[in-house]
Amino acid sequence: MSDLKQTLKEQIIEQLNLEDLTPADIQDDAPLFGEGLGLDSIDALEFIVLLEQNYGIKIADPSEGKDIFQSVNSLAEYIEKNNKT
Repeated sequence: MSDLKQTLKEQIIEQLNLEDLTPADIQDDAPLFGEGLGLDSIDALEFIVLLEQNYGIKIADPSEGKDIFQSVNSLAEYIEKNNKT
C-alpha cells in the first residue's frame, strides 16, 4: 500500500496544482482538508474526478467523501477496497 500512497500523493499534487509541495511534504495521516493541506470543496470535486479516471471508482453518496478524503491513509484504504481497474 505504500506504493499506492506515494502515487496518490503525486496525483494529488498534479491534479490540484500544488506545485510548491512534494510527496514527502504530505503526511499519510495528516488531514487533507482544513488544517492539513487546506483543501476546499472544489478540491473535493477534483478528488472525485481523480478516483473515477484513475481507479474506476464512482462515489454515489457525496457525504461519504468526508470520510474517504480525510487523509492519504483513508483514501488509500478506500481505493484498496473499491478499485475497479
